[in-house]
Amino acid sequence: MKLSVVIVNYNVKHFLKQCLISVKHAIDNINNDGEVWVVDNHSVDGSVQMLKEEFKWVKLIENRTNVGFAKANNQAIKQCKGEYILLLNPDTVVQEDTFEKTIKFMDEHPEAGALGVRMINGKGKFLPESKRGFPTPRVAFFKMIGFSKLFPKSKFFNTYYLGFLDEYSINEIDVISGAFFLIRKKVLDKIGMLDENFFMYGEDIDLSYRIKLAGYKNYYFPETTIIHYKGESTKKGTLNYVRLFYSAMLIFTSKHLKSQGKFFIFIIKTAIYFRAFLSIAKNFLLQIILPLFDFTFLYFTFYGVSKFWEIIKYNTKNYYPIEFYTYIMPLYSIIIVAGLYYAGCYSKKSKNPDFYKGAFVGILLLSLFYAFLSEKVRFSRAVVLFGSLITIFIFLPLRLYIINPYLLKKKKKFKSCILLGNTDDYKKSLEILKKTNEYENIIFVEYKSDSQLKPNETDLDEIIKINKPEEIVFCLNSLSPKDVILIMTKFSAYNLNYKIIGDALIGSKTVITNNSAYDIVINSIANPINKHNKRLLDIIFSLLLIILYPFIVWYFKNKITLLKNLALCLLGKYTFVGYYPHPQNYDLPKIKKSILKITYDKENALKINMLYAKEYRIYNDLVIIFKNFKKIDNKIL
Repeated sequence: MKLSVVIVNYNVKHFLKQCLISVKHAIDNINNDGEVWVVDNHSVDGSVQMLKEEFKWVKLIENRTNVGFAKANNQAIKQCKGEYILLLNPDTVVQEDTFEKTIKFMDEHPEAGALGVRMINGKGKFLPESKRGFPTPRVAFFKMIGFSKLFPKSKFFNTYYLGFLDEYSINEIDVISGAFFLIRKKVLDKIGMLDENFFMYGEDIDLSYRIKLAGYKNYYFPETTIIHYKGESTKKGTLNYVRLFYSAMLIFTSKHLKSQGKFFIFIIKTAIYFRAFLSIAKNFLLQIILPLFDFTFLYFTFYGVSKFWEIIKYNTKNYYPIEFYTYIMPLYSIIIVAGLYYAGCYSKKSKNPDFYKGAFVGILLLSLFYAFLSEKVRFSRAVVLFGSLITIFIFLPLRLYIINPYLLKKKKKFKSCILLGNTDDYKKSLEILKKTNEYENIIFVEYKSDSQLKPNETDLDEIIKINKPEEIVFCLNSLSPKDVILIMTKFSAYNLNYKIIGDALIGSKTVITNNSAYDIVINSIANPINKHNKRLLDIIFSLLLIILYPFIVWYFKNKITLLKNLALCLLGKYTFVGYYPHPQNYDLPKIKKSILKITYDKENALKINMLYAKEYRIYNDLVIIFKNFKKIDNKIL
């Protein structure tokens, strides 16, 4: 057998589907002399079911946990029969002749141990990681401090991306990207498989390094181009990405660069930690800037009200003590911000009603807080009242109709697009596009790869200039992957977004389905807004019942346990409602131990647990609490 393709999948079902369709065409082009392995790292998006139903020719390995990229690849490599092994990312699309051209090159160059290809992103832009140098201390340092971007063509400053090498010329390189890594099986047998100390990221650098140590060459081969959407499994900029990426860099540095000397190792580690710190600091600042704005606005609202009220009511200045401004007033603001937070107002998916709900909850909590304050620090009900009214009638409109639109001004709700495909696909594709509720103008251009129904380059250029679309959407059944990539490359200067439509609409950070209601309406309990709402419910109910404890305690047998449960629920250690204990609950999103169970039906517990996790509604929690109210004094197991 000539080729074994290995794809590791983790929760990118629709990208994987388009990838496999393109891989099938490419394997057919080498006389079907190949096999395809997919190793699924415990996806929960229906990937495995899709593979079993639609891609029965794929050899599937199902993992019960996410074992990481390196280990998952090794699982398949051990069983591969091909002369060449291709490690391929699931968020890629290859051309029909990609395998044919790359294998031919490897056959003609016995000194080649491995090969990578030219890659473009979802906008048709060249990805510089298609060709890279080894991250020696100097190279990595210039990359991390940004010199490689300042001097992209410099051999001295941009060795990381080999910017001095021509994008369209075959060249020997150091590092091949793990998104498309074609390697001889006999080379792997000689140097060993992927190093499983790398969970994700860095394993391609390590493998490339060992190939060269063994006396082989790594090549960059730009005579075929693939699409790589990049980072769909792990989003860049997240703390998890920072941790994984820089941990991988440290492993590689310690493993291969000891000969550089301890001082150079220290420099590279310092640069890595500094970059990790900057990434974390940036994420933190982005997350805190809006809560900080809200806190500041609310604080000065209460401050202004207090200054106004002391003149109106007491006809004097500085009536309130300094403690009111330094301790109590900041707590007022923090309580309302906490209400906004738990209503999901700082989530990217927040909606206007969330702000009203959050403000209402914050003011309610503030009122309860004020009621429990000692008389000595209960300075003014008027400040709380008027400050709350200003929050509702001035702060919320300002936040919703001025601040939020300003922050989101670059994000247009309605777009125009060109839909490329044949008339048979038009109706189905149009239905999917309309479902997104994003497109104001859809221009259909008839196009089919294997017929005369396709406009030439000049015609398409004129259509783009006249209509000024923001996106081009390709009908996968009408266009070949090769045509898609050629169009993306030719018109990359227009800075358009590109999407591919089949059973789903996919693009960078986009997946919208047509034929699977589950993927559209799923309201998982893991959704941040649902987590906030659930926690908010716990706080309100536990606080309310603690206040009413002297009156309701006589209805319960376990009076001490009741108070303990309420206190721990208020502190976030417990939640009111949760799963029934079941050995397979590890498949479900994690939630805290619960006072009450959603069901006490042992036989159907797992099914009900799954339904609760998949279609969470706060209303269901309320129903369960009221139906099982007398059980909230139970000991939590």
